[in-house]
Amino acid sequence: MFLGIDLGTSEVKVLLLDDAHQVLGTAGAPLEISRPHPGHSEQAPADWWKATQSALGRLRQQHPIAYAAVKAIGLSGQMHGAVLLDSDDSVVRPAMLWNDTRSASECMEMMTELPELPQIAGSLAMPGFTAPKLRWLAKHESAQFAKVAKVLLPKDYLRLMLTGEHVTDMSDASGTMWLDISKRAWSSQLLALTGLQMRHMPRLVEGHEVSGSLTSEAANLLGLKSGIAVAGGAGDNAASAIGMGAIHAGDGFLSLGTSGVAFVVTPNYLPNAASATHAFCHAISNRWHQMSVMLSAASSLQWLTRLIGAESEAALEAKAKSVTETQRASAPLFLPYLSGERTPHNDAAIRGSFHELSHDTDVAALAYSVMEGVTFGLTDGLRALKSAGSSIKRLSLVGGGARSDLWAQQLATMLDAEMVTHDSSAAGGALGAARLGWIASGASIETVCTAPGITRTYHPDPAEHALLMPRYERFRKLYPALRDIH
Repeated sequence: MFLGIDLGTSEVKVLLLDDAHQVLGTAGAPLEISRPHPGHSEQAPADWWKATQSALGRLRQQHPIAYAAVKAIGLSGQMHGAVLLDSDDSVVRPAMLWNDTRSASECMEMMTELPELPQIAGSLAMPGFTAPKLRWLAKHESAQFAKVAKVLLPKDYLRLMLTGEHVTDMSDASGTMWLDISKRAWSSQLLALTGLQMRHMPRLVEGHEVSGSLTSEAANLLGLKSGIAVAGGAGDNAASAIGMGAIHAGDGFLSLGTSGVAFVVTPNYLPNAASATHAFCHAISNRWHQMSVMLSAASSLQWLTRLIGAESEAALEAKAKSVTETQRASAPLFLPYLSGERTPHNDAAIRGSFHELSHDTDVAALAYSVMEGVTFGLTDGLRALKSAGSSIKRLSLVGGGARSDLWAQQLATMLDAEMVTHDSSAAGGALGAARLGWIASGASIETVCTAPGITRTYHPDPAEHALLMPRYERFRKLYPALRDIH
């Protein structure tokens, strides 16, 4: 048995996988985000560990025999978060998350001071990344910055709790803006931009390598065997790729979770920062990938659910599906920039909005508009990937939004690509983490990283394309028209 632990933004998800590729069980525990000021997004690392214990407790209760047979553990997690530890490994302050946008001016400063930064780091400097957060901290919370002895990424804090080791993997490290992506090593040039040195960084391993072993203290707490191998793991997107078997050049997936990501494996390092895409290390050694990222994807529907007091996101989706073609053509347009945007705009200041509201606008129209706006935002991202040299014919759809037929069909139509879903789509990161644990225990990459069975295939619909394209063209005109106002 192999255990995958996926630390998301809204939930910790755990998964049990056997060596016949069967997922025997999953469990989860919710997380909350703190937003103390506009543009700030934080979580307490201690809450991650509590939620992990809670989720594993449920998994152990549901599958006691399989749980006791766990041979290796893999980790996956939300990228870019800054977990700051002092010399005693105590947390200095709440972790600043990937969707925290307070460090926009620091990004511009870093780009000015080191123009070659995008070529080294694989991306433009963006507020979501880890390095600008530390530069902000040095300016605005200098006393806290002075205490920092180690900087970890979110999933690597869980590793510290499990193994006592300060370690990260190449894929997650790629999202810090401290890694030389082509060399797969920390860059002293990039670290200098934030006043840090090599001693502040965790040790680097590949995602499928052993990073440490479960301590007796953690084993007793979790009901597992002491000494179990813990793999390097991966950032959430690279882990999802492992779960989908996307390890060869041209393989790809679309993640429709809190954020929205288009991910394509590349044969080598192919940076193209001009299109606001990312070129990062894959979780498998000597492989890279390109990625476009939108900051508010399925979370946009979560936001609307809370805003109007709807019963659930599923209930809202059902209302959206009831909107007729005629009503869709006149529905409001929604810009899904609730937390700013990365690809293709790289704009931390822009915010979401509805356009063309009327007295006829009802809840169903708003629900449809939000889902359509997310589809259009992801279409922008895929266009950027194509301009960076990627070619895509089929994508696996993963994340919570993969449960929606409406979204899957819209995406197939707008991206002009076959969209496929899988039984394990909603657990992509946790599945990938478990697979990396499996490889770390001695299995071959090709044996483990197979493509899961397809449950449904969605093809581009010409009639839907004819309906959506005029709306998409209006959608594309809204951002440049509003940018200067914001």
